[in-house]
Amino acid sequence: MEEKSTQPATTHEKSSVLSSSDDGPVNEVGLNVSGHKQELQRNFGLLSLCGLGITSGNVWIALGGALNVAIYNGGPPGVIYEFIVASVFYWIVAASIAELASAIPSSGGVYHWATITGGRYGRACGWFAGWWNVLAWLLGFASVVQFVAVEAVSMYAIMHDGFVTQQWHVFVTYIIATWILVLIVLYLNRALPSIEMIGGFTIIAGGLVTILVCAIMPHVNNQPYASNFSVWGDWQNQTGYTSNGFVFLLGMLNGAYSVGTPDLVTHLAEEVPHRNLPKAILFQYVFGFFSGLLYLIPLLYGITNIDDVLASVYLFPLADIYRQAAGTKAGAVGLVFVALLPTFISGIGCCITASRVFWTLARDRATPCSRFFSNVDQNTHNPFRAIVFSGVFVTVLGCIYVGSKTAFQAFVGAFVILSTLSYVTAILPHLLSGRKNVVPGWFWMKGITGFLANGIASAYIIVFIVIFSFPFSLPTDAAHMNYAVLITGGLTLFVLLFWFIRQSTYVGPRQVVLDAHVLAKDAI
Repeated sequence: MEEKSTQPATTHEKSSVLSSSDDGPVNEVGLNVSGHKQELQRNFGLLSLCGLGITSGNVWIALGGALNVAIYNGGPPGVIYEFIVASVFYWIVAASIAELASAIPSSGGVYHWATITGGRYGRACGWFAGWWNVLAWLLGFASVVQFVAVEAVSMYAIMHDGFVTQQWHVFVTYIIATWILVLIVLYLNRALPSIEMIGGFTIIAGGLVTILVCAIMPHVNNQPYASNFSVWGDWQNQTGYTSNGFVFLLGMLNGAYSVGTPDLVTHLAEEVPHRNLPKAILFQYVFGFFSGLLYLIPLLYGITNIDDVLASVYLFPLADIYRQAAGTKAGAVGLVFVALLPTFISGIGCCITASRVFWTLARDRATPCSRFFSNVDQNTHNPFRAIVFSGVFVTVLGCIYVGSKTAFQAFVGAFVILSTLSYVTAILPHLLSGRKNVVPGWFWMKGITGFLANGIASAYIIVFIVIFSFPFSLPTDAAHMNYAVLITGGLTLFVLLFWFIRQSTYVGPRQVVLDAHVLAKDAI
């Protein structure tokens, strides 16, 4: 194939692949694997990328933050076993993501992969995968900022008896946290790798401190531990569903929420040497699983009264658990702060990821005001306008929180469904095409292993998207309904309508294989 022009590809050419046999013009030298000119600096190395993965993955804190919901689905044994099973399935999803990231290390992630794996339907697959993914990450960013806000407000509430938390308290903290995070990402671009390494240290050290306190302090304070039976065998179905099997499957949502970010580091593909991506995904998932499991066990042994946890007046459910385990208010505040610090740094990673995905869509004319948002600022060396857009989007969601906490939770609760929809849009076509549309990278699951992994990952996602759309408990009402499917459907309708408006000018990504002579020299 001979490249004759640098003009946007035609509809037939939009998923073209440049290889070492291409004789492209001189002005194409310096492309990255996405087929675009390399504009972002490669500031991240393996350690900082791993720090981003484990900090923004935030597994043990996400598990604890949803414990007051998760515990209804089987009690303490349900929390542990559902997390283990969800993790196993996400290892398989992560393996499927890792091989695509190795073959096509583009900041677009699933957006780019779906375009390539989808073959003749690649433009449509990429469009929906990209929009589902960016919406998921924007909602994920909002969810993490809310975590920061409720942790901060809960710390104050612990030390002030009788303090009644109002939604505006959380909103003000939420807005302050949002724009501090956005400003850090905007103006400290060169410092971000160091910040993420610090985040990695805080998530490791914080988890270790919390595990030790929850394991030791009840003994020091002469408080009883929960029994082995209550932690490992006392199944408690408090959902209203009669089938314990279904309750177990529904409870896996909590595990999925904590580990369901396998594409996280892939969106920095154009800011790292590409071989680091599968390694960082592996580290993220190995650390996430063991830190989550080792955290849950002493935490659940430290709960002496589950009813108090479920009826806690604190917005952050771990606050009451920590009070029981540590035995003092000061100890509880200290442990919440240990969770707050890595959660805050996690917000930086989520802001980076959300803005990078939006920027990659904009440079392919897939967003409103694409020319404006595809700009890379020459002073800050980052997609400045896309980062600001992410902050504005999260701020608007925060305003919804003031009006209706239920509506806000409905939006952020759609994160798991939207993200997994984007994954399956890349993985399933990869499987159905016989895994032939992608030129393998250095990490590749050969033979039957790849087909099994892609098949299991796709089946898991399809089945659990349905399960995760059911109400959390029965009977339900307007305030406790699961609106994730409604939000997902509404957002998908917007994406579909915008597809019809923009498809004539939409320029999908193309792939430059890793041995192409036009590839930027710093891409490896």
